[in-house]
Amino acid sequence: MLKEKILITDDDLDILDVIKITLEAEGYEVLEAHDGKEAIEMIKKSTPDLLITDFKMPRMCGDEVCKILKQDILIQHMPIIMLTGKGEVTDKIYGINAGADDYMVKPFEPQELVARVKMVLRRTARDLDANPLTRLPGNVSIINELRIRINKNELFAVCYVDLDKFKAFNDKYGFEKGDEVIKNTARILIDSVQKKGTPQDFIGHIGGDDFVVVTAPDKVDELCKKIIADFSSMVPGLYNKEDLKKGYIIGKDRQKKIKKIPLLSVSIGVVTNEKNKINHVGEVGELGAELKEYAKSLPGSNYVKERREIIK
Repeated sequence: MLKEKILITDDDLDILDVIKITLEAEGYEVLEAHDGKEAIEMIKKSTPDLLITDFKMPRMCGDEVCKILKQDILIQHMPIIMLTGKGEVTDKIYGINAGADDYMVKPFEPQELVARVKMVLRRTARDLDANPLTRLPGNVSIINELRIRINKNELFAVCYVDLDKFKAFNDKYGFEKGDEVIKNTARILIDSVQKKGTPQDFIGHIGGDDFVVVTAPDKVDELCKKIIADFSSMVPGLYNKEDLKKGYIIGKDRQKKIKKIPLLSVSIGVVTNEKNKINHVGEVGELGAELKEYAKSLPGSNYVKERREIIK
């Protein structure tokens, strides 16, 4: 079983030592950072399950760290415990307003720290069904998001994003390279939504190489075009020179037959309620699966709307 990973951030080495010894004795994997900027760099590389950070630190204080992390969709659900000095009420308020999930006053008892850590991790696991690889919201959150929009009678568009030929790529290049493709795809979706979507857009990770983006119908075309363009730009860097030159890899298809398999591409099926009212989440899923499969039957990267318009 994988150990839960905790990043502790403080410029006081004695406090770092105490926290590290305490948490490692409880079976946690502990990483250390000595200021806010170092913490952010480490988080983006290692994605810990929990951050424990001091409020007052050089280069960047704890509340600034919180604000930055909560703006990143991939890591905004990571829980944060803020450490503050005794009696510094304003620090607690700033920390909580910035997004901290809990706080502790220094000095503290090690047993209390362990109890707080377990409570926050337990609460996060219960409340969040995030994908462990991308940290994007999972199926429960996706269903809830769609249900809320349907109940509010909002106009929306649901983009079902799927990678083509991913299994063959994963088989040849290994799961670590495959995981990088999945994470980079998540980053592409986030960047595309930030630049071509709306602040109310939602990104979810169904699992494996399947994602969902919920946006406004009038944003679909530009959003899908950017996703396809950015994904296509990423693909050449994923293959060795030989495979890239050939334009395919030798692998097994889903029927276990050896064949030439094209390079990775992305297919998007788009469901909207512009013309036809959608009354249930199940309707969205059924239409999305049909459109996505139709998109996948076509060569290369493209997106397909309900009216079967194909755009490469």
